[in-house]
Amino acid sequence: MDYVQMLVDLLGGYFFLFIIVKILGKTQISQITPFDFISALVLGEFVGSAVFDPEINLIKILFGVTVWGLLIYLTELTTQKSLKLRLFLEGKPSFIIHEGQLDWKELKKNHLDINQLQQLLRSKEVFSLRDVEYAILEPNGSISILRKQEADKPTYRDLKLNTIKRMVPLTIISDGEVITEHLKESGMDYQALVKLLNERNISSVKDVAYAEWESDKDLFLQVY
Repeated sequence: MDYVQMLVDLLGGYFFLFIIVKILGKTQISQITPFDFISALVLGEFVGSAVFDPEINLIKILFGVTVWGLLIYLTELTTQKSLKLRLFLEGKPSFIIHEGQLDWKELKKNHLDINQLQQLLRSKEVFSLRDVEYAILEPNGSISILRKQEADKPTYRDLKLNTIKRMVPLTIISDGEVITEHLKESGMDYQALVKLLNERNISSVKDVAYAEWESDKDLFLQVY
């Protein structure tokens, strides 16, 4: 019976946490702040602790998750209307490079050393501090940069070249399965897709690990 109760608690907590995260939105993952990180830990701890505590049943788990999720939701609503509270809970961006000069006070304030800064810059394809005019450390720990003009990449406008409308590539096949919604959006049907595969000597969709479509390019394929 202990294992049955543990299974019930885990399943109940799993589905309820899933619902709470969907309600709270994608910022819990994609734009996580220190407050979001703590909130996610507490939500997970509710379920984790309950599994090994025989005195806590599923109702108590759901109650705890609901109350905590409601508090997070109300906090998010409040921060949308109050700038001061938003800055207090989420933090504010910090200029760690200003007009090409390192701000050592901001680096120290954010507990960031020069090696960590270089790593963040390399993630933005910048390998020298001399190429950076401004660098902003965002509240979620990522970095935004503005290159110096002499180090910036030329654009189509700079080169006075004609531009074309760009679009996000569509994943047509993933792990041997056709994504019907994307296939329809591409303007192809299943028969047309199979014909393209046959032209590449691929007899079955299931042989394709990944297929990507763009309107002005050939179908990009990766087979197993």
